[in-house]
Amino acid sequence: MSESPPDPRASWGAEVFEQIYARSPDPWGFETSVYERGKYAETLGQLGSLRPVSALELGCSIGVMSQALAARCTRLLCLDAAPTALERARLRCAGLDHVTFRRGLLPADWPEGRFDLIMISELLYFLSPADVDELARRACEAALPGCLIVLVNWTGATDTPLDGDAAADLFCSVVQAIGSGFRQPAVVRREGYRLDRLERRLPAAAAGPG
Repeated sequence: MSESPPDPRASWGAEVFEQIYARSPDPWGFETSVYERGKYAETLGQLGSLRPVSALELGCSIGVMSQALAARCTRLLCLDAAPTALERARLRCAGLDHVTFRRGLLPADWPEGRFDLIMISELLYFLSPADVDELARRACEAALPGCLIVLVNWTGATDTPLDGDAAADLFCSVVQAIGSGFRQPAVVRREGYRLDRLERRLPAAAAGPG
């Protein structure tokens, strides 16, 4: 039986992900895959010297990236739709008091607050075009000056509402269209995935001369 919803253009619901995690504790090999380890290193490299005070990770899954991000952040809020995945993520990050996990189906359950890092890894292509549009708008509203948004998307074949390239291109086009002060996205392509780096400009006074 297909795990995708009956309408192939509809966003995947929480129940779909919960079924996936019920069958396998690590369905995408986040803990064991050499590919995933390389992708995590490349993703963290996009942060440069940034040490976020308030970071948001959307689609945190079982918390492998969350644990890595926690070492760089003063506060980290992580969201996922699947309770089983969140339970594993909390166990992985037990003792990290500055990391909070919350259940939420995006974009409807976007959290309150503003952030200087928003990480959206392997999530966008599970959403409908309308929901990607809404998520991009929510991200812009929640982005502090200087905020970095990092997108990670699989670019191989998929049965999701969008493929990774279409999802990333749509998100970035919405951010640019609404004039939210983000620089032109920087795109890094690797075999099987792409990384998009969107940085919000600081106000002129904060940016300093030059």
